[in-house]
Amino acid sequence: MAFDVEQFVADCRNALAVDASRKAIGSVAKPMTTRLVLAAALSLIFSSQPTTPASSADGPPAWAYPMTPPDFKLPPDDGKLHHVPDSSAAFTTTQLRDRFFAKDWHPDDHPPMPGIVAYGRKPDALACGHCHRADGSGGPENSSLAGLPATYIAQQVADIRSGARRSSVPGRIPVALMLSVSRAVTDDEVMQAAKYFSSLKPKRLLKVIETDTVPKTDVEWLIYAVSKDGGQEPIGRRIIDVPDDLSQFESYDSRVEFTAYVPVGSIAKGEELVTTGGTGKTVQCGVCHGPDLKGLGPIPGIAGRSPSYIVRQLYDFKHGERTGSWSPLMVRVVANLGEEDLVSLAAYLASLEP
Repeated sequence: MAFDVEQFVADCRNALAVDASRKAIGSVAKPMTTRLVLAAALSLIFSSQPTTPASSADGPPAWAYPMTPPDFKLPPDDGKLHHVPDSSAAFTTTQLRDRFFAKDWHPDDHPPMPGIVAYGRKPDALACGHCHRADGSGGPENSSLAGLPATYIAQQVADIRSGARRSSVPGRIPVALMLSVSRAVTDDEVMQAAKYFSSLKPKRLLKVIETDTVPKTDVEWLIYAVSKDGGQEPIGRRIIDVPDDLSQFESYDSRVEFTAYVPVGSIAKGEELVTTGGTGKTVQCGVCHGPDLKGLGPIPGIAGRSPSYIVRQLYDFKHGERTGSWSPLMVRVVANLGEEDLVSLAAYLASLEP
């Protein structure tokens, strides 16, 4: 069934207007009201489309869900101090791996961190800034949090805790850590972190290159990185998302830059899907995520985000792993999209300014 785009746009705009007006009068019912109106609009528009999770004979794309090899071992601490460009700080390997210590290489890049972001709370509430970085920039292994709506961040933690937000590959280390943290943190700590990260401005740390061939890669701890053995291989229908400097990434430097290699032509294909809906295949992303795709009210921005992260989320929506309050909207949006479409969407979104 093709999308009734005009009706969809009208209903979504009306729902967001309701959300804004309720926020102005401080109504505690506003988040649920918005979700119900949007969900109702989509359920009417897509009433004949299946809402059951999609199945995939091949399983999740391995290139988007890097798994740490079972025999992988981190090298021991040799006692040497680590440094990164444009920082006077220095940390040992033990400090870099300390999950209760956010590596603040560039303290002038952000306001003071709340305690839960900087140090966590032992024994189980890890420092948010350890994995997501002091400035919320994150990495391909998890999510950038800078600039996301605080209510959205808080809702994701609640969904992870309740099981409404899962992963198609639950054995990945970042997924397991976040599940543990979600069960350990208090609601007050979540809001402290959410308000902090929401106040930050996302940075452009990613360049996107269309190509037929890419450097060979290996899984290094949590991500793919260019193989130390060198070599090239066809890109196929993949996105290869790697740090430009692996040492900087392993040092949790929030200024580390990344390169995303994408198939030739994928950016243009993605732009068509994002801006037109692909002649009825889906709906324009800007309807909900804003005309510049940088978010609209309680809905998160998607411009400039890690393409492997975007593919994981779209795949998880499509296959029933994300079932939170907003998920009925996204399930129908991705229902007709194949893996090549996900690659194209992610490639185009990654090419934009965050």
